[in-house]
Amino acid sequence: MDTPAPLDDSLDDSLDDYTSHRRLLFGTAYRMLGSVADAEDVLQDAWLKWSQTDRDAVANPRAYLVRTVTNLCLNRLTSARATRESYIGEWLPEPWLTTPDSSEQTERADSVSMALMVVLESLSPVERAVFVLREVFGYSHAEIATILDRSEAAVRQTAHRAREHVEARRPRYDTDQEQRRAVTERFLAACTGGDLNAVMELLAPDVTAWADGGGKVTAARRPLHGTDSVARWLLGVLAKPELQDVTWEHAVVNGEHSVLYRRNGEPVGALTFDLNDGLMQNLRLQGNPDKLSGLS
Repeated sequence: MDTPAPLDDSLDDSLDDYTSHRRLLFGTAYRMLGSVADAEDVLQDAWLKWSQTDRDAVANPRAYLVRTVTNLCLNRLTSARATRESYIGEWLPEPWLTTPDSSEQTERADSVSMALMVVLESLSPVERAVFVLREVFGYSHAEIATILDRSEAAVRQTAHRAREHVEARRPRYDTDQEQRRAVTERFLAACTGGDLNAVMELLAPDVTAWADGGGKVTAARRPLHGTDSVARWLLGVLAKPELQDVTWEHAVVNGEHSVLYRRNGEPVGALTFDLNDGLMQNLRLQGNPDKLSGLS
């Protein structure tokens, strides 16, 4: 009988390096791309590059891998902008079902909130990279300059501009997770009970709702505004014959208590929202089947 070939120790070592930093790499890629599927693709490409690299020439595997992932993301962001110009209906980031096993425990929940992900979409690719590396993961300007192959002065300027942009557009909402959980459960009870008044009581007067169907499923092509319009739209969605076998349940999505939709146990959508003075504001319904891999 043939003797099994010995394991390639160098491949084991490279896998160990990659695996130990995978959570950081995924967190970087997801925040830069707003897509779980694209982030996973980038990590696969990064692994292929890393497995073919002379590790003896790499002094800092973590820095090398972050640089590789960041630049792969920048390439994807450049091509993605053209694709989104022809996107059907509203475009929303992909939701990510965050559990104790999949979310960075040491990270602030708001660093991956849907509210922040939406604001990051308004940054240029380089601004987004600098903001994520600096504000979320705490890299120094000098380290970011090395990662992006730019001068430290240029990175400082970009970081300042990106931070001002985000602070100006990122609203401050309630972050008390117990309050969010209570509102989520009340919302679920009101919707499943078809109680229009109860739903309206949970919505802020200036509430806005967006729906992303990507042309694959029925969704509102434009934002809806006001408690009456949004509440009637939500209950109208529930009443559709094709959704009678869909269940709504509580889940933690992007680090916040939200609503998950399932059909026969499989996720078919998610509803995230901001909370302002105990009322729901900025509802985002993701139903595009191509953008649900992060809910599995």
